[in-house]
Amino acid sequence: MPGGDEVLRLFRRDADFMIVLNGNELMNSRMSGSEEALALLTCERLRNRAAPHLLIGGYGMGFTLRSALEVLPERAAVTVAELVPEIIAWARGPMAQLEAGCLDDPRVELVEGDVAALIGQARDRYDAILLDVDNGPDGLTRLANNQLYSNAGLALAKGALKQGGILAIWSAAPDAAFTRRLKDVGFAVEQVDVRARSNNKGPRHTIWLAVRV
Repeated sequence: MPGGDEVLRLFRRDADFMIVLNGNELMNSRMSGSEEALALLTCERLRNRAAPHLLIGGYGMGFTLRSALEVLPERAAVTVAELVPEIIAWARGPMAQLEAGCLDDPRVELVEGDVAALIGQARDRYDAILLDVDNGPDGLTRLANNQLYSNAGLALAKGALKQGGILAIWSAAPDAAFTRRLKDVGFAVEQVDVRARSNNKGPRHTIWLAVRV
């Protein structure tokens, strides 16, 4: 991982993939339902915008990006920020069957860098910011990610959104303190529980949909 000693590893068994950080499973290709829901729940709330601009923080295995592209209009734009170059190399290499050409979609701009930097540089720019860079609102994969979930980081995200824009955050579990933090910053907050698998089975994950009002 850039800026630290943490090591990401990719494992493959037949058509299944798993990305592991220091022995902790971060992603598994058999459990894509909640990552897909992150995109679909967000895009459903943007359906009346003819040319929405989305910022996705963390490419992962591409489930969120692919699901967004399936429902977004032709005039949409999606900026994908991925901090780890090897993730993109895996996407175009051993995980090409999962990538399925989504990174080459003309609506997509890929930025190899920190999504926090893009958020900090923006003002009234994005219709939605989708974050799936950790297992929840804390810096598991990278301590610097804690800035994304602090009051100051959330205020920056709010400022980077257009009026009525959505900050959507994926988590492996609910976090009441984080819900309060979103509200303290001034978001209108909806918390949705979704299943990990596309067949509506598996463990429950949490998605926050925080709207700039």
